[in-house]
Amino acid sequence: MNFVNFVNFVEGDSNRLARSAGMAVANKPGGTSFNPLLIYGGVGLGKTHLMHAVAHQALNRNPSCRITYVSCEKFTNEFIRAIQENTLTKFRSRYRSVDYLLIDDIQFLAGKERIQEEFFHTFNDIYDSQRQIFLTSDRPAGEIDKIESRLLSRFQWGLVADIQAPDLETRVAILSQKSDTMGITVEPEIIEFLAKNISRNVRRMEGALTRVAGYVGLTRKKADLDTVQRLLRDILREENLSRITMETIQKKVVDYYHLRMADMLSRRRPANIAF
Repeated sequence: MNFVNFVNFVEGDSNRLARSAGMAVANKPGGTSFNPLLIYGGVGLGKTHLMHAVAHQALNRNPSCRITYVSCEKFTNEFIRAIQENTLTKFRSRYRSVDYLLIDDIQFLAGKERIQEEFFHTFNDIYDSQRQIFLTSDRPAGEIDKIESRLLSRFQWGLVADIQAPDLETRVAILSQKSDTMGITVEPEIIEFLAKNISRNVRRMEGALTRVAGYVGLTRKKADLDTVQRLLRDILREENLSRITMETIQKKVVDYYHLRMADMLSRRRPANIAF
């Protein structure tokens, strides 16, 4: 597990509730208000980062506490292996004897009836013992298809909070802190350029900064704006392709319905175009 704590988890409006809830369960696990804690959000917005911060804070508070962090995919694969090797007792002992059970990407339980049954009983065992469950998902629990209703209701027993894409100021703060951690100096205009142009995925944004830092470290040259644009042209291109604008939506609509853009945007529209 990467060493991530709450000090280097930059707080902003997009993640304030999730961060506060994570701090709460790290310092006081098993409380019914935040148990389970379910954090959801898109890729690269800091869900796993927050899980690691909770784990490290919990260990700082109590070095003897037992923490298991695992992806849902790994949990599933280990369960399948335990069935094949007839070691279910050992599997259950591992996951039901912890003080904190942290499972990333719980949406991968969807459609897997046997593993949902196993997780249901694991959940009950930990919850009834007033120990902490912390889950992440890429969507709200209610939008995960093919999850048993009894399990879905348990996901919603505690606190459900989302992490959204950070605003510009928070992105600038994240990049500034990252550059300090890496021990490099990046010009403010470069930081602002990265923050403005890579806005929806913190992991990608930090990766872009790492690439810039690598260039500076290897060439011993200062990275100006033109150099950064050249270094990151693939990332910037991908970011622009995935950016949804009003113009993009309008073009998709007219293409799908075989309309003319001028007709759709006109103030006088017949019923079929208005529809």
